[in-house]
Amino acid sequence: MFPFQYSVRNLFLKKCRALPSSLTRRFSSADSCNERIEVSRIRNFSIVAHVDHGKSTLADRLLELTGTIKPGTEHAQVLDQLQVERERGITVKAVTASLNYTYNNEKYLLNLIDTPGHVDFANEVVRSVTACQGVIMLVDANEGVQAQTVAVHSLAKRNNLTIIPTLNKVDLPRADPDKVKAQLNSVFKIDPKSVLSISAKKGWGIQELLEAVICRIPQPSVDSKGYFKAHIIDTWHDKYRGILCLAYIQSGKVQVGQAVKWRSDSKPHVVKFLALLRPNEEPIDEAIAGQVVMVGCGPRGGGSVGDQLLDKELAQNEDAVTVSPVKHMVYAGIFPADQSQHPTLNDSIKKLALNDYAVAVTPDSSPALGQGWRIGFLGLLHLEVFTQRLLQEYKAEAILTAPSVPYKVKLKGAKAIKQYKGEEIIVTNPVHLPDANNIEEYYEPFVIGTIITPVEYIGAVTSLCIDRRGTPLPASAVDDRMTMLQYVLPLSEVVIDFHDTLKSITSGFASFDYQDHGFHPSSLVRMDILINGMLVDELSTIVHTSRLEYNARRLTEKLKEMIPRQMVQVAIQAVVNGKVFARETLKAYRKDVTAKLYGGDVTRRKKLLKQQAEGKKKMRSVANIRIPRDTFIDVLKR
Repeated sequence: MFPFQYSVRNLFLKKCRALPSSLTRRFSSADSCNERIEVSRIRNFSIVAHVDHGKSTLADRLLELTGTIKPGTEHAQVLDQLQVERERGITVKAVTASLNYTYNNEKYLLNLIDTPGHVDFANEVVRSVTACQGVIMLVDANEGVQAQTVAVHSLAKRNNLTIIPTLNKVDLPRADPDKVKAQLNSVFKIDPKSVLSISAKKGWGIQELLEAVICRIPQPSVDSKGYFKAHIIDTWHDKYRGILCLAYIQSGKVQVGQAVKWRSDSKPHVVKFLALLRPNEEPIDEAIAGQVVMVGCGPRGGGSVGDQLLDKELAQNEDAVTVSPVKHMVYAGIFPADQSQHPTLNDSIKKLALNDYAVAVTPDSSPALGQGWRIGFLGLLHLEVFTQRLLQEYKAEAILTAPSVPYKVKLKGAKAIKQYKGEEIIVTNPVHLPDANNIEEYYEPFVIGTIITPVEYIGAVTSLCIDRRGTPLPASAVDDRMTMLQYVLPLSEVVIDFHDTLKSITSGFASFDYQDHGFHPSSLVRMDILINGMLVDELSTIVHTSRLEYNARRLTEKLKEMIPRQMVQVAIQAVVNGKVFARETLKAYRKDVTAKLYGGDVTRRKKLLKQQAEGKKKMRSVANIRIPRDTFIDVLKR
């Protein structure tokens, strides 16, 4: 262990000993870290809610009540440790904190996981609940049931988790707990008597909530006497210690110095680091089944999310925990600002992808932008946060191309099938779309969108969804003032600006969430951009036929503004299957060759103009229109 770690731990212990007696009754200092805890006194739970319903503030109060941090800590939202989380005021990463609490003269270990609320980070919630037996479902007493509330309730039910419904912000003047309890009963059939009321900001009802976690949530269902086996729920890179993992121990126990192996790699490793996260690391010597702990096996002993860490004696044919594959909603190209920065950016993307396993990274190249990567994301906010973290955490500047959604095509003909190694292929980059003559049918990704809106905005919301090619599903009333609408929508119409437009037309009162609905047949075409008859691959897009003319005109007009004028006339065309749907002409620079004439015969003027026209014609026949790299960046970026 490094000297710096000793100093941090000693400082932490001093602060713990200085806590008020009212808190130290419930929290024993760091020597309790190595104290043996029974499985029956372990509780693993998450806080789930819609955006801005107070998850991180509630986590602060739980940390204070258990003595993990001092009341009135300088920084609020202690578990929001990333710079991007503090700047944007949202939770991006699910963070674990192990808490000690004494209830009925028995010491309990509570493993809390604070999860994000935005739909783009729903995968963090899915990952977190695999280590939990229950959730605190937080609902704003002012806003009531929101779209993401419906999603997280469904997730908890699918995983057979105990749900503790809790109303937050009951101290605010607009709070209406009775109305929100009625909504919970109407939408989820939750008994109003089982709903707790708290104020995370003022600390009201926090102790009752913590005791409800102990009483309502069951102990982990684990095998304490079996071989060591742990499921990895998170990973990150440490500059000095290599890859560190957050593991939920399913059976047995683990000690520092114990020999282990990864399911994906039978090579033996030794556990070098073992710690509880409180949320700062607190080293321990041993952990038992049911706990959530940090494990490190040295610089060369890293695993990945979804993998399993096993005892070296455990047989390889043991059943593994299945992890649902991540379905990426948006793809974008990321390129270095300068090709000399490619190795640095490559290293930064690998390290960040280790901590954010929801991204898919594949190498890509572009004649205009050079070598780069095609990266899959769960949404536009996920994309923005990823690039912001690249800059803030790794000082890596990147160029981001226009986002697109994945499409699926069904091929026809033995030649096409042989070439693409399958009858159906997924296309994430329009450049790789096969020739239209080899395609039998196009498939577009769709989602089921859930919108909860006040009744007075139903007309505007319906018009928006129909305009975005949505198909309505049966609606239901949340209460006398709120309605839940559901639409089947094309993903391409949702990921760009649907949420912003929805908030605008409903004055910010509507909430939106979506879930995957698979691929469905659609009328799609690839739209190419020709510059003076030359195809520019980077500007090709896949569009729906109903939006073809609008998108063609918009893109050509934008290109006319962005491309610098040349010595020859430049024709910008949007073409589909050889047919031009929009054209813009960028006029050439023109020298006034007759400026030196001050009268005289008109034939002299005509001769000079004829010579200029012949020169322009010859130049057009041999000219190579060079579009500056900055122009591609301006056009391709969102």
